Amino acid sequence: MASADVVRRYFEAVGARDLDTALAMWAPGGVERVVGQRELTAPDGVRAQLGELHGAFPDLAWEVLDLIADGDRVAVRWRATGTFAGPGTFQGFAANGARLEMEGCDVLTLNADQKIERLEAYVDSGDVARQLGVLPPAGSRAEQNLTKLANVRTRARAWFEANDPERIADGVWLVRGGIPKTMNVYLIEDDGGVTVFDAGISNMTAPLAAAAARLGGIRRVVLGHADADHRGAAPGLGAPVYCHPAEREAAESAEHHRPYWDRAKLDPHGRTVLWRLIPTWDGGPVSLAGTVDEGDEIAGFRVVHLPGHAPGLIGLFRESDRLALVSDTLYTLDPQSGRHQAAHVPHPAFNQDTDQARDSIRKLAALDPATVWAGHADPVTGDVRAQLERAASA
Repeated sequence: MASADVVRRYFEAVGARDLDTALAMWAPGGVERVVGQRELTAPDGVRAQLGELHGAFPDLAWEVLDLIADGDRVAVRWRATGTFAGPGTFQGFAANGARLEMEGCDVLTLNADQKIERLEAYVDSGDVARQLGVLPPAGSRAEQNLTKLANVRTRARAWFEANDPERIADGVWLVRGGIPKTMNVYLIEDDGGVTVFDAGISNMTAPLAAAAARLGGIRRVVLGHADADHRGAAPGLGAPVYCHPAEREAAESAEHHRPYWDRAKLDPHGRTVLWRLIPTWDGGPVSLAGTVDEGDEIAGFRVVHLPGHAPGLIGLFRESDRLALVSDTLYTLDPQSGRHQAAHVPHPAFNQDTDQARDSIRKLAALDPATVWAGHADPVTGDVRAQLERAASA
């Protein structure tokens, strides 16, 4: 029997509520996937779904509008009509007498025995919800109010998660996240898209993806280092991720705290609040596509190895405008109080080697940068070299 005939018989059996005949046409363990909603396994899962539909819509009728077969795959466009009269419920909702008319498309795959082994169902669930009174009618005042409420929620999430991108140099944008907005992530123009340098905290994932989409999409993510507040969004951005070889183990680890961090060096507030916040910032282990090292070129910048705060901490330096993006090579805020400060060595509680961190600030100063943007808070501008030398010596 041709695949088209098998599928037509299946829809006739479903329409006639002959569940035994319909289910006999499934391969054991076959899967029905209602796209965006749920997956069901034949025969029991399919039987339960059809039973729910017939219990909620006692007069449910099916009509095949189009049927196209290509080998073992058959696409069916259908229409279903019925009254939500019960006595059964539908997806947890009690029957309310609403009239339903919906159209959808199913794509069925048959096996060598002409049994259904997969059915992909595409249905406009929003339209169904409107017809059943679960969502307000399209264009109604209630729908407009719902839209306003959604926009308020979106703006509230933006306040909590991240600001819109801010252009800080030619082809470079800054996205600030966290509360307050002191987590810095950089988007660098790169061959029609952007390279993301540092990945902030996990709740910056959606705003970073949206900002990058407006700039052509993410080509890659480069981590300044693998601390929780710098790798947080990386696992969710759907792009290849790179870091320095000395950060690979930490980037791929499920640990939120680095083994050399010393909680005892924090004040009481930092030992409690800050230490507990760190896991909430983390997006978890990162799958790496590769590594980058001193001297590599990335989107017009040169990689500079600046260890001390972390063994594989890197910055990016662009000769043309002497712009440096340096992650946590230095701080311009106190991580415990959140107060903005002049450039200084990162807090010793979080450094692998504070003396080496000072040497890295001196190495950065020797590049004579015009502007230095760190991993948090404010840039260093003005007489940058002098400020970096003072920071390294303090």
